[in-house]
Amino acid sequence: MTMLSHSLRKIVNFLNNPEEDGGFWLPNIQRPFVWNEDQICRLFDSILREYPISTLLVWKTKSKIRRRKFIDNYHRRIQLRDFYVPETDKKKCLVLDGQQRLQSLFIGLCGSYEGRELFLDILSGDVSAPDDVKFKFEFLKASDAVFPWIKFKDLVFSNTDGYTAAEALIEKAGWDLSSEESRKINRHVSIVFKAFHSNDGISYQELDSIDNPEVYTEDDVVEIFIRANAGGTRLGKSDLLFSLLSSSWDLADEKMDELLSELNRHGFTFTRDFVLKSCLTLLNQGARYEVSKFRKRGVREKIEQHWEDITEALKDVLDFLRGKTFIRCDKALPSYLVLIPLVYSRYHFRDKWQNAQGMDNYLLRTLISGAFSGTPDQLIDDCVAKIREMNGFDLNSLFDVIRSKGRSLDLAEDRFWHMGYGSDSIHLIFNLWYRQFNYTPAYDNSLPQIDHIFPQSALKQIKTVSPETGRLSIMKYKADVRDQLANCMLLTQEENGSGGKSDILPEDWFSDKEESYLEMHLIPKDKELWKIESFEDFIEERKKLIRNKFSYLLVQKIEDSQV
Repeated sequence: MTMLSHSLRKIVNFLNNPEEDGGFWLPNIQRPFVWNEDQICRLFDSILREYPISTLLVWKTKSKIRRRKFIDNYHRRIQLRDFYVPETDKKKCLVLDGQQRLQSLFIGLCGSYEGRELFLDILSGDVSAPDDVKFKFEFLKASDAVFPWIKFKDLVFSNTDGYTAAEALIEKAGWDLSSEESRKINRHVSIVFKAFHSNDGISYQELDSIDNPEVYTEDDVVEIFIRANAGGTRLGKSDLLFSLLSSSWDLADEKMDELLSELNRHGFTFTRDFVLKSCLTLLNQGARYEVSKFRKRGVREKIEQHWEDITEALKDVLDFLRGKTFIRCDKALPSYLVLIPLVYSRYHFRDKWQNAQGMDNYLLRTLISGAFSGTPDQLIDDCVAKIREMNGFDLNSLFDVIRSKGRSLDLAEDRFWHMGYGSDSIHLIFNLWYRQFNYTPAYDNSLPQIDHIFPQSALKQIKTVSPETGRLSIMKYKADVRDQLANCMLLTQEENGSGGKSDILPEDWFSDKEESYLEMHLIPKDKELWKIESFEDFIEERKKLIRNKFSYLLVQKIEDSQV
């Protein structure tokens, strides 16, 4: 591994430039550029303040690796496919670590951000705290920029010396500068020239697969990429493992994005993590993430070869989920991993899929009871092994497996009643309760909303006597009582929005409601119970109605559970 250094001004000339030792490019395994303009400006501020900006890592190779150009004129509608370049066996350098920094430098010095170029307030630079901006940078339209804002790229790429460049700025200022302002301009131009012209401006480690092909194979480089990024916060393990897949399958990222877009258009948030774990499971590699699995001969190739069948299995299970269990949004699906055994059953035993019995029961019982909570990789593998043994989905066999692993499928009443406001499961309960509600409206702000029947504001005002002072000073109903399931109902956005229920007491809110409305929300019909002083009696009566509706979830025997 060789350590090299160049000036910042020179390094940006390497980007997208095959004439400069093959040029610097981005490999397919790199994720999109994610920095915003404030982060870019802070990078330039850091450079002028001589803060370290870390070492880059590049890979010199002649391999036909799919790569793309750095973006010069950035805008939010950027499509990465527009920046891919033809694969060649010519020399090139691929950036493995440092994309965000190099991309920011390229935008600031050679391009634009949303049609605006980078400007520096040449009179900024006052002493500031370490976390504050000292040198003020902004992306501006040239027509909006007046002195002391100067186009930064013009200064960096000036062919004159620092003194001449500073004198030119002073002359064009447009007003008589004070001696202090002139000194500041001279000082800041000197800082810019030193920061961007110095040959040790930025260092990079070079993995040379041209002169040392045995040392740095493609698999070695991918492993280095994973280790270089593993300490960051932007890449999860699934993203890093996906880099192994995308390094050998050119269309992996596009296919993955297409699948996730299709799965998530219904109100869910499926991720690469879920899809990759499903792929490993379907190929009988086990659900646990391990780099060695993606290195194993044939695994990546099989994912590519069977991608269409994998996606069809995922989509069929999602259709079943939405159509048969009334789980129609992300909020009602506490764990996505419960779906993987169903995906396996659909993928390997498609002929038996349509006639399988109890899959809805399996989903609801495992989700409500939290059977797949924590780290369920081994449980997924055990369920899949049982499906293989039974040649398809068998409800009782799967429930036996789950129980044998010490995971309960029973829902105790005390846990059920605590599935109230703010819990992970309340939307699942309400999806089953309010089947006529539209849980996937066109706009997020039109989602149904959970509301307290007896408003929190009213309950908080009720006090009980303090044993220490004898005064009414202790809040009688704590949060767990106010937020319990029996005090929650589901309202449409229109009902709970501006001019809606808000903090209206139940005796007023329910006064003009039809009987069908009360029955839908399981509201006791005795109007005396709607008064604030009857809160506790209301809760007890409503619990009876809710318990009756959800008795099938609270029973202990599987054969008695029906959906």
